[in-house]
Amino acid sequence: MDQIVLLITSLLAFYLAWNLGANDVANSMGTSVGSKAVTLKQALIIAGTLEFTGAVLLGQTVSQKLVTGIINPAQFTPQILLIGMISVLIAAGVWLNIATVFGFPVSSSHATVGAIAGVGYLAFGKTAVNWSTIGLISLTWVITPLVSGTIAAVFYSLIKQWILDQPHQLEEWIPWLSAVLISVFGVIVFPTIAKPIQTIIHLPIPSISLMLGVIGIGTLSVYGFQNLQTVEATIAKFQVVSACFVAFAHGSNDVGNAIAPFAAIVYILQTGNLPLEDFQIPVWSLILGGVGIVAGLAVLGKKVISTIGEGIIPLQPSGGLCAELATATTILIASRMGFPVSTSHALVGGVVGVGFVQGMKSIQFQTLRSIGLTWFVTIPIAAVLSGILFLILRTTFIEF
Repeated sequence: MDQIVLLITSLLAFYLAWNLGANDVANSMGTSVGSKAVTLKQALIIAGTLEFTGAVLLGQTVSQKLVTGIINPAQFTPQILLIGMISVLIAAGVWLNIATVFGFPVSSSHATVGAIAGVGYLAFGKTAVNWSTIGLISLTWVITPLVSGTIAAVFYSLIKQWILDQPHQLEEWIPWLSAVLISVFGVIVFPTIAKPIQTIIHLPIPSISLMLGVIGIGTLSVYGFQNLQTVEATIAKFQVVSACFVAFAHGSNDVGNAIAPFAAIVYILQTGNLPLEDFQIPVWSLILGGVGIVAGLAVLGKKVISTIGEGIIPLQPSGGLCAELATATTILIASRMGFPVSTSHALVGGVVGVGFVQGMKSIQFQTLRSIGLTWFVTIPIAAVLSGILFLILRTTFIEF
């Protein structure tokens, strides 16, 4: 029986990850496609590779936070929690699927957190939900677009002043752009990548990280100097790199939204116990989530890409680069700290930040209102849907 439950829940976790990838691919690639830095086909290939890598390397911390931070597992029995997590997988997956069909870039973090809270509340009342954790996570959802927007606005202002308004000086700034991009990514990610390398070359992790940074900056600088064309065409090269970083950041943070409920189910099936704060997320479950994200974005990602890439402001590669750099910085820091923040919020905030510098008239506020509405309703819809599913499943499999 446990094997049947594991098979079914594996498919449900894949379904949630599929819809997460189909919706949130816009977070990593929408601006690059919108600015014409990459084609849709190239975006799907790049995002697929980097989303999977980020999910496997850095996805565990956020997954743990979602399982043990939103509700108090100690108040549940293993069977009740298992049914609750199945409800979460279905509810979050269905809502993301609906949003993707209509092209709305909703937050998968909202969907999963809301679904988990809905199960906790209906199972054992308000004491089963860690409201302080939800409050902290909700605060990050408010702060995320503000932080990302500020970073994007500052960076775009600097690029506009030093490069766009003085295009003959572009060559002087190529090494500096390379250094900024590699540094943002490297400070957070290179230590993780350096660990397996350390077993081969036996150097301290900081030394390996620095070596990777030097190689990265040098390689990106050489790439930037090749075939210099117009300013925007040259900056488009750097935007491809920044899009890779956003894809990696998205995979590292948002895979937890799909895998956290499934990891709790796996733990219960394997041990018969409740998952507590120190329980381990199986690597194979992160791989399952990564594959699901890649499959979903490849098949259904096009609609949401057009909303973020073209529907908020007209994007040039310079603006897309700044929005993506701000998003990657914000999300990678959050992933390192274990906070399940919204990549949608970060990227929309980054795009709007660029729009403020360009001029308020460039911002399509009607699109922003539609996006904001879907953000607002995601938590209650996911909570109600998961709660109803939980009551049905509990009544079907336990009370009768």
